[in-house]
Amino acid sequence: MTDKPNHLPERLALLADLNAAQYLTEGLLTGKEDVPAIALNKITEPLPHAGESRAELEPVRDLIDDAMHGFRDGKVTAADAWLAPRLHATLRLSRREAADRRLWNYLALGVAPDYVVWRHLSEPKKDGELPKVASTRFRGPAYTQVFARLWWAAELFRNGSDYAPVATVCAHQDMLNTALRLDVIDHRPTAQAIVRLITRATVRTGREINALAAAINASAATLMYDVVAPDTERDGRPLRAWIEAAESAPAVPRRALPEGPDEEKTPETSVAVLVDHFTELFAEVPVRGKAAADDTKAGEP
Repeated sequence: MTDKPNHLPERLALLADLNAAQYLTEGLLTGKEDVPAIALNKITEPLPHAGESRAELEPVRDLIDDAMHGFRDGKVTAADAWLAPRLHATLRLSRREAADRRLWNYLALGVAPDYVVWRHLSEPKKDGELPKVASTRFRGPAYTQVFARLWWAAELFRNGSDYAPVATVCAHQDMLNTALRLDVIDHRPTAQAIVRLITRATVRTGREINALAAAINASAATLMYDVVAPDTERDGRPLRAWIEAAESAPAVPRRALPEGPDEEKTPETSVAVLVDHFTELFAEVPVRGKAAADDTKAGEP
């Protein structure tokens, strides 16, 4: 199995897409080879904030080691809900910084290729083909790349400084696989309303989550969510203060959830409006397999 890099520098770095591509070999994707760490680090670029504490590599690697150790005996998918808020709170990035794919390329190939293989290696196939990791888990769009999708899930679903909604969302793979692709998730009341429906068990299965997401996205074409359920105006000062505080911040807690930027929470009235609207939408949306299950329950004595 792909191992931890044998060379880890002190600082995180940037790895361009073209440079990353040359390391996405069949051997790596099947977990049979390691990344040549020394050669890779010769072609990286420094982070713009390379001199700051949040650019240190060791805290990120320690976090990943703890995730692999803590979830080694269970379902590896469960690591997502634990790692997402802690990765977000460790990196302390702005959205502009997080939009740079080169950072995520480096995390996947230069810092933790073993984690990518451990987390995303496919199940063995009956035809004898070797299990394999999709290359987009190493180098891909934000909703697919292994670390980018966790960071953006934490950014879009946290409620101010509260990461509890993130843990709820990341416990459902269909939320990560579907909801992150939707532009409407950038509207905080929409994101929190979806979390509320999951928490209340209005939607429970992957099929129900996918059906709800499709209905919400379609409804957004005719109903402007930011008008009927306005959010507070974004204030960049709490985020800047949180990023600056990284210089003296301790490592993120492993048992309790960390705290994010001290931003104002999503307006409860706006969340409530969309919870009601989405509940009505979901009542009408077809869910594959749901009708048969309901018929079976109806026939039970």
